[in-house]
Amino acid sequence: MPALQSLLKSDGAALPPKQSVSNILLAGIGGFVAIAVLAYLAQNLEAVLVLGSFGASCVLVFGFPDAPFSQPRNVVAGHLLSSFVGLLFLTLCGPTWWSVALAVGTAIALMIATRTVHPPAGSNPVIVFLTQPAWDFLLFPTLTGALLLVVVAALYNNLMRKTNYPKYW
Repeated sequence: MPALQSLLKSDGAALPPKQSVSNILLAGIGGFVAIAVLAYLAQNLEAVLVLGSFGASCVLVFGFPDAPFSQPRNVVAGHLLSSFVGLLFLTLCGPTWWSVALAVGTAIALMIATRTVHPPAGSNPVIVFLTQPAWDFLLFPTLTGALLLVVVAALYNNLMRKTNYPKYW
């Protein structure tokens, strides 16, 4: 057991500071607004615009809008790149345990290499393997949904917060 304990040992760093009640409420309401807009448009346009990983994207763009992972470039390119990699591996290798693992690892490496890391997008290859969509999945919901999410985040964050969103494009 001593080996396991050493593997699970932390640095003992302090927890991050608590956020203010107003920031907590703004983040929660922002996530609600963004997913409501996407779901409403999807229902009325009869198009798929919601992706499971977009809920996690909302945590970043509304809870931590200044973070590099939350910037539009990262949100859009991270989702698009990761979905593309998932579809590519699904097409070339089939729905196997090792090809989904390879797709996730490749998506992570490519996001880091292209400076477009968006952690929620790391789940897109898994979503692709679970749902096995056609290639139009890149357009609907991935690209269109991510772009709409960024537009809602920009409007909401710039109306409700004192700092500008995004920090860069």
